[in-house]
Formats: sequence, structure tokens, C-alpha cells
Amino acid sequence: MTCACYTDGGMTFGERLKELRAEKQLSQMALAKATGLSQSAIAKWELNKTEPTSSALVTLAAFFNESVDYLLGLTE
Repeated sequence: MTCACYTDGGMTFGERLKELRAEKQLSQMALAKATGLSQSAIAKWELNKTEPTSSALVTLAAFFNESVDYLLGLTE
């Protein structure tokens, strides 16, 4: 079951996460180590297979210095 949740009309949460990770030139494993999240969860989010928890969203927002709203596609 795929989930295209958290979309801004064009970019899914997973696509936005992958873009932010690529901008910092991080592998999924490097992001996992830096945030304490699992690499498998990051991979599933980027493929839009699962949705992150609210605590994972807060962790990612803090790491990338972005708002949760931005990650969810609610703001640019």
C-alpha cells in the first residue's frame, strides 16, 4: 500500500525528504546515524510506503532546520 500523503500538490513528503537529504549530500544511513532514526524507515518514507510519526517529523525538521509544515508540504 503506497501513501502519497503529505503532498503540496506536486511533491510528496518522501520526495521532499529525499531532496533535503541530497542537498546535504547524505546517504540514508548517514541521515539515520545523525538523527537516531532507522535507515529502513527513511527508505520507506522516501518511497512513500509508510508515514513518519510526529516525533520523527519533529526530529527531521530540527535536523534540516525546516518547519514540520514545510516537510509536509503545507508551506514553501
